[in-house]
Amino acid sequence: MTIASDLDDGLDDGLESTTPVWAVFGDLMAGLLGAFVLILVCVMGMQLDLAERLKSEVQQREAEAQRRAELERALAIPLAAGRVTVANGRIHISGSVLFAFNSADLQPEGRQVLKDLAGPLAAYLASRDEVLMVSGFTDDRQVRETTRAKFADNWELSAQRALTVTRGLIEEGVPSSAVFAAAFGSQQPVASNADAAGRALNRRVEMAPTPKPRAP
Repeated sequence: MTIASDLDDGLDDGLESTTPVWAVFGDLMAGLLGAFVLILVCVMGMQLDLAERLKSEVQQREAEAQRRAELERALAIPLAAGRVTVANGRIHISGSVLFAFNSADLQPEGRQVLKDLAGPLAAYLASRDEVLMVSGFTDDRQVRETTRAKFADNWELSAQRALTVTRGLIEEGVPSSAVFAAAFGSQQPVASNADAAGRALNRRVEMAPTPKPRAP
């Protein structure tokens, strides 16, 4: 065997030994590049999804703010009279304005409040395709013994008051299909029941426009 052939054999052996290394390195780089592209696509997808959610949330908040502003504009006259308030899209009426203590019969002032509210509320609900939930609330004290024959408990008292207001609104022109009643008893207080002032705030009726249910 000549020196030249030995050199050729050595070169061939060197090429054969180094070629697999470069092939493996190329495969590794291709794999890393593919993984990087996949991660990049996932991150971009998450960012797009987050941006869409943020946009949707902003639009919902803007729509809610607009709805509340329109409600306050619709009730500008009753609000100016000071007998009702609007907070977070809910109309608040003090229980003492509508009813005597432990009673579900409308007082003259309460009847006038409903008369002032009915027209603007009917127009507002029709323009937005919404319905009105009338909710009755009480304080945490049990109904008096003298009234238990008429109301078994605060649940029944709050339910009857909500129904009385609902019927009063209907009598004043709000479509019966656009209003419904709900009772919460002493649940969901807005103030402490530890003193008379707090209990007076908890005895209330609230009205809240809500989206009209859709048929399945």
